[in-house]
Amino acid sequence: MEALWIKICGLRTPEAIAAAAEAGADAVGFVFHAASPRNVSIEQARALQRAVPTGVERVAVFLHPSQALVDEVLAAVEPHWLQTDASDLVGLRLPSGQRVLPVLRTGAGSPAALPTRCLLESGRSGAGERADWSEAARLARLTEVVLAGGLDPRNVGDALHAVRPFGVDVSSGVERERGVKDEDRIWEFIRAARAAERALCAEESRS
Repeated sequence: MEALWIKICGLRTPEAIAAAAEAGADAVGFVFHAASPRNVSIEQARALQRAVPTGVERVAVFLHPSQALVDEVLAAVEPHWLQTDASDLVGLRLPSGQRVLPVLRTGAGSPAALPTRCLLESGRSGAGERADWSEAARLARLTEVVLAGGLDPRNVGDALHAVRPFGVDVSSGVERERGVKDEDRIWEFIRAARAAERALCAEESRS
């Protein structure tokens, strides 16, 4: 089993970024969607991206963005990854070499040609709704799947055993209230995910 990729999404404070990095997250996500309680402005994002340590990837997260917003965010944040619904990517002009994380949604079907890496989400991002783990497990046998939707410290271990994803992504599952991250829960989530990862590796080595 490859090392599990862990992303903590919807961060809005340097303290939450520090907790994610110190706990061992591989990536942090900044949300650029005005309707989200996790939305950050371009000015906030500029400050926050400076707090992300070397070795932790920055992900710019969108939902049906305009080209102008995407251009502004790419210039300000220089993200390692751009995340948005797969259907959004068709109409966007992106710089050569910009890595993308297309979002597929439970029940919406998969594209004929699967991306090298994708994120499987529930029908509504950031609402704590669980994605279909059976669908995720099927996709995980075909490509690198980052599982999102309804994950938290209590169920991430079960999710890893059921799906065997490339990575996991959490937002509302590590919050003390909607849009406000809980640093202790970030630590709990990553500890639980890494413990499950070790258990799966041990299982594979015995088989």
